[in-house]
Amino acid sequence: MTETAVPHQVRAAGAVVADGAVWRLRSRGCWDEAAALLDEPARTEPWAALVRAELLAERCMFTGEGWERAEEALRAAESMSLDDEERGTAACERGYLAYASTLLRVRDRADEARAALGRAAALLAPDSPGRALLDFRRGLVAQHVTGNPQAAEAGFRRAHNAALGHGDALLASCTWRHLAALALAAGDLAEARNGFAESLRLREETGFLVGIAPALVSLAEVRPEPEAERLRAEAFRLHRALGGVPRWLAPAFDPAP
Repeated sequence: MTETAVPHQVRAAGAVVADGAVWRLRSRGCWDEAAALLDEPARTEPWAALVRAELLAERCMFTGEGWERAEEALRAAESMSLDDEERGTAACERGYLAYASTLLRVRDRADEARAALGRAAALLAPDSPGRALLDFRRGLVAQHVTGNPQAAEAGFRRAHNAALGHGDALLASCTWRHLAALALAAGDLAEARNGFAESLRLREETGFLVGIAPALVSLAEVRPEPEAERLRAEAFRLHRALGGVPRWLAPAFDPAP
């Protein structure tokens, strides 16, 4: 499974809100409360509407719930007067929401995901900061929907290099994680260990609390005992403290450590 990251250009536009109270709530899995802080500005400000839609889409991925509310938020953002950059961001969010629905087997929206991400690619400028997130999400579709690990790795590599270049630690934590998973599938244990460790380090440094348990579980897969058991137990405690979020991680704790 995967997570997402706040679009860089949207986060920059609303830095005071998105990097302050909204981030603190979001990082702890309080997506509804974070979105509520944007209710008023989202009525008139495209950046706020887009961040709000992104938050509610991420809630769907982590909890498997709230699809209708996320769709409504995305349609509201799409109905505003947007420039190409904002339209590209909205298309990227639509593609991600459709991908999440497909991945979690809520409804097969694979064609919609590919089409929306294709529109985003056409709208975002070649040097847009949003390109990194788009490349990452296209990699996700290639990996989990299309079943093309080569295309997935190419997308993840582009996103990874851009995230490191822009100092986007949260997105880099996601690219490290998925590149490590591909390395593990290819039998490169050393590269997988490094990638999973870097992903965990960045999530701890950025305070992305809801993303730490999955990172711990992934790292446990490539570490020897008894360290692996310690990592799984730490992940279990954190997952339970957050109310079982992300929901898709629960099978990793059956039986509980």
